[in-house]
Parts: sequence; C-alpha cells; structure tokens
Amino acid sequence: MIVSFDIGGSAIKGGIARSETDIVPLARRPTPKQDFADFVATLRAVVAEAGETPDCISFSIAGVVDPDTQALICANIPCIHGRRLAAELEAELGYPVLIANDADCFAMAEAMSGAGRGHRIVFGAILGTGVGGGLVADGRLVNAAGGFAGEWGHGPIIASFAGNPPAAIPAYPCGCGQKGCVDTVGGARGLERLHKTLHDRELSSEEIIGHWLAGDAEAERTIDVMVDLVASPLALTVNITGATIVPVGGGLSNVEPLLARLDMAVRSRILRKFDRPLVVPSECKIEPGLIGAALLGLKFAGERGHAA
Repeated sequence: MIVSFDIGGSAIKGGIARSETDIVPLARRPTPKQDFADFVATLRAVVAEAGETPDCISFSIAGVVDPDTQALICANIPCIHGRRLAAELEAELGYPVLIANDADCFAMAEAMSGAGRGHRIVFGAILGTGVGGGLVADGRLVNAAGGFAGEWGHGPIIASFAGNPPAAIPAYPCGCGQKGCVDTVGGARGLERLHKTLHDRELSSEEIIGHWLAGDAEAERTIDVMVDLVASPLALTVNITGATIVPVGGGLSNVEPLLARLDMAVRSRILRKFDRPLVVPSECKIEPGLIGAALLGLKFAGERGHAA
C-alpha cells in the first residue's frame, strides 16, 4: 500500500493506492506554508488516516528537486523551499519518500493510465497558467532523481515574428530570469500578454477564448500568433524526445479546438509524420498529480520488493 500526496500552495491532497486501478483519495487539508513542523504534522495525520503501514510515501509537488543537491525549489511554500525534503521527511515519518514535480506526475499519470497508454515515449505538456511538461520512457519517469527534463517552457526560444501576416513579438521577461521563453506566450497569462501586445486590449484568457470561438477577428489573430509561437518549440521537443503522443493538461487543454489547431501545426513541423492526432487532451482529468505520485510509489515499492 502506498500513501500518495499532491502538495499545492493552498491544499494538501492525500490518497491510498494499492494498485494502478485502486487509488482512493482522502480528505483535503490546508497547506501549512510557513511552519515545517505543522507541515509534517499534517502529513502524519493523513498517513494515520490510511489506517495501515505504507510501503512508501510519494509526493507530487509544484517545485523542482535539484538533481545535484536534492534540495527542493518550491517558492510558493516557504517552509519546504531549499530543504532536502525527501531525506528530512524520511527521518520525520519513518518511511521511504519519493518526490516528483507535478508536471512529471501528470506525465506519469497520462503514460500509465491516460492518453499515453500503449506508447513507449510520452511527453506530457502543461498549458495552464504557464507552460510545463514531463517525459516518460518505457514506463519510467526520466526525472526520477529530480531535475529539469521536460521543461520545454523555459529557454530563450520564441520567434521574433509569428502569425500570418507576421507580427513582431517582444522577448518578454520570464519568471525564470530569462527572456523569450515559451512560458511567456504559451499559457493563459501568455495568451493575455499577446492579446495586449497585438491589440492594446486587456482581456482575460477566458474572454479571449470565448471571443475566438464566437468568430472575433482580434481573438483569431491572437490565437494564430500563439499557436505559431508554441508549435515550433513543441515540435522540436517531439523531435528530440521521440514522443509518439503528447497529452496536454492545464486549463487551456479544455479548449479542444485550440488543441486541434496546435496539433495540426505541430504535426506539420516534425520529422516523423503521423496520420492521427499527436497533441491530444489529457484523459486523467481528476487528480492527475495524485495518480502520478501513486504510480511512482507503486513502481518503487514493486521493484524494491522484487529486489528483496
């Protein structure tokens, strides 16, 4: 039995997993952001609620584990930021601990239980508030030991001109410290930023999408430019990884006409040609972080038991 967690800035979600098809969510609890002792106590309460001794505890967290130091980079939860969290939680709780990025857990969930089933290489892409991703090969998370694989949203790569006819696109500053990242144009905030640049109008991403679906010309222009900007980096990612399916999660993944348009643009720019959709909506719509963390824990426990 595995206890899995999805740790967010506002809530801690727990679950019990006994197999890939038997994952049961537990009650949510508020995330203690400032006090590590409270954070640990909340986790301990969830483990106690499970009612039996877990083989391991696995976590999906909106942060990145530094592969060299094993320190967690998680700015939105100060009490765990900078800690060697896996080692500290193992000492506090007394069980083996696995920690993975939430986008990596999403990719794992889709590879094993979602749209990626039957594919050797799955690239899970996030188009939410920003842009993220994770890579699974042969059922294994590439970032199992931590790291930045799959972070296609960052790096100075966006084109200086995009759309038809081409519009000039600034190298927007990114929260990662670089300029011109896909994250600055590809998620909901990026869509809003592009609309402001192109039309000098501030609209929410929901309003832009709504106007586009209703046939608005300005919104159509914004979508055209966004898809052009995002398709090339995603096509490059597909070429490099060899992914044969790209499940997409995050808020924008719910706009299926947008994904269909992005899919056509990506397939026209990759080396391998597919006669089927490549960029597709995710299938794990409910708690993908919790599911992915559980799958990682189950795989770890199974391999550990086999080795013993």
